[in-house]
Amino acid sequence: MLNLRTLAVFAALALSACMPANQPQLGPDGQPLPVAYRITPREANAIPGRVLTQINTLRSGQGGIPLTINPQLNAAAVAHARDMSAQNRAWHFGSDGSSPLDRIQRQGYMGQLVGENISETYENEIATLGAWMQTRDTRDVIMDPQASQLGLGWFQEPSGKIWWVLLTAR
Repeated sequence: MLNLRTLAVFAALALSACMPANQPQLGPDGQPLPVAYRITPREANAIPGRVLTQINTLRSGQGGIPLTINPQLNAAAVAHARDMSAQNRAWHFGSDGSSPLDRIQRQGYMGQLVGENISETYENEIATLGAWMQTRDTRDVIMDPQASQLGLGWFQEPSGKIWWVLLTAR
């Protein structure tokens, strides 16, 4: 009896090896549908460094100075990401009517705001950065030669949707 069970397990394993690999689902445009990116605690710790490295690489290619992460800008970005989720819309105004400038000042930041990028997506931070770099207005926020500091925040809903906020300042 044991040999028959063992043989059945090996047969099932052999058959599963013959199955085609899971193919991505395609949308109506023929492109693969995005797969929700889950931010784990480990990923959350790595995200700011990855974004900073990518941005500074892009900026150095244009002769720009590197950015540094600022905790006050991060706090303002996180707060706005949560607020956008609560409002269920990506826009630059808080539910209380606050602007990006209002939000960084609330966090005690005394420098000058350069700009704010926002996104509502299921993609990771590098794909989101890539999308920002494809549009002049959002690229200019990242590449502005006057910028010297960066704030990055996100909020991920249980559905997997991520609200991203990037702030640059000097």
